[in-house]
Amino acid sequence: MSKAVILLSGGLDSTTVLAIAKSKGFKCYALSFDYGQKQLSELVSAKTIAKNFGVIEHRIMRVCLDDIGGSALTDPTLEVPKFDESNEIPITYVPARNTIFLSFALAWAEVLDSQSIFIGVNALDYSGYPDCRPEYIEAYETMANLATKQSVEGDKIQIHTPLINLTKAEIINQGRALGVDYSMTTTCYQANDKSEACGICDACVLRRNGFEQAGVSDPTYYQ
Repeated sequence: MSKAVILLSGGLDSTTVLAIAKSKGFKCYALSFDYGQKQLSELVSAKTIAKNFGVIEHRIMRVCLDDIGGSALTDPTLEVPKFDESNEIPITYVPARNTIFLSFALAWAEVLDSQSIFIGVNALDYSGYPDCRPEYIEAYETMANLATKQSVEGDKIQIHTPLINLTKAEIINQGRALGVDYSMTTTCYQANDKSEACGICDACVLRRNGFEQAGVSDPTYYQ
């Protein structure tokens, strides 16, 4: 059984990715981040999910992206906006977040002698973030295979993105087929201390629409 590092936010997508990696027989190591986000309920969910799936190890790393700011998710002076169907990149975009997260995953994978990293990026039902696109993942994988000792010595790194071309409904149906309990997950950008979702941010609307399109009851607790 090969080892894999799974980026686990505690949300719907990353939990589905963990289930997929587990179903493929990987020994799963989950990596979450306390990156200065204004709500930490997703990390509570990540702990529950990691335990439920029986990962080999779950680490929560502290990265001070709130010191940089520039995002409504980390800057207390910026409000999380309501869902907006415009083509502009929303203020909930966290500068370089996936690049930073993947770099930590890459470092841990090398220590673990793992050549597989799983991330739940999606290029269809998402908010238009540039670091969720296939060309970005391809470029990062190329960089990773130039930058690490194990890849230079012949053990190439692969960035797995099993959800990248799926709709939210397709993701939900695939997860349910693998036995995912989505009531454990937190997707909202501004969930309260009870993990109750706001119901109006991009993440909430995309999630709720996904359950509706999948014809599945939404287990989310809303404020």
